[in-house]
Amino acid sequence: MTDTVLAALVAALLAGIGGLLVPRLVARVPEPAPRQTGEGDADADEPPKMLYADIAARPGLAWRSALLSAGAGALLGAATGLDWPLLWLVPLTPVAVALSVIDWHTRLLPRVIVVPATLAAIVVVAVVGLATGERDALVRALVAMVVARSFFWVLWFVRSAGMGFGDVRLAAPVGLVLGWTGWGALAIGLWSSFMLFVLPALVVLVARRDRSLLKRSFPFGPFMVAGALAGLVWGTALAGRLWG
Repeated sequence: MTDTVLAALVAALLAGIGGLLVPRLVARVPEPAPRQTGEGDADADEPPKMLYADIAARPGLAWRSALLSAGAGALLGAATGLDWPLLWLVPLTPVAVALSVIDWHTRLLPRVIVVPATLAAIVVVAVVGLATGERDALVRALVAMVVARSFFWVLWFVRSAGMGFGDVRLAAPVGLVLGWTGWGALAIGLWSSFMLFVLPALVVLVARRDRSLLKRSFPFGPFMVAGALAGLVWGTALAGRLWG
């Protein structure tokens, strides 16, 4: 058995086990304070937010989350091999699945999950970078985190109706892990996020011919997570072909 296969199997197993705990994590998120909406508010016509407890109780959520986490873990393990990045990529995988599930149903990315996960990832990345002498990768990861978060902050500032601040927070750990892999992974990861989001949205817009959809907000977190996965797995190779 090669190291690549072993890394894929181990990462899939551990991430899959973490995926089974997604309903418990979702259920433990405190409900946000009710949001006041007024006339002209883009969210005024939106249905009430789904309760986190109801999301966690959805039939089959545990095994679906486990399958998604295991699949993503296998891809990450195969792409990374038995290397240090698995120390943060494997634990972050089920967390990313949980955030995607929450955002898909509520259009919210709870800071009680995003912020601790980000801080934990920074600590692990910093320890590994300093202990292994990978200081260039560490600096690049931290700079990429700031760049990605700043980029999404500008998007949020320009049009906050179309992007929530949770997306800005999520951009930090996404930038961190992509930055460790390389600038090409960061570029492809962020580009993929928008392509995965925009193309289906355009299809829906054209099919329904309803311009009012442009004023509505949609969950971007799942697409950011999927784009990050694409960047981590294929970003370096694609960037090398495009700009190499």
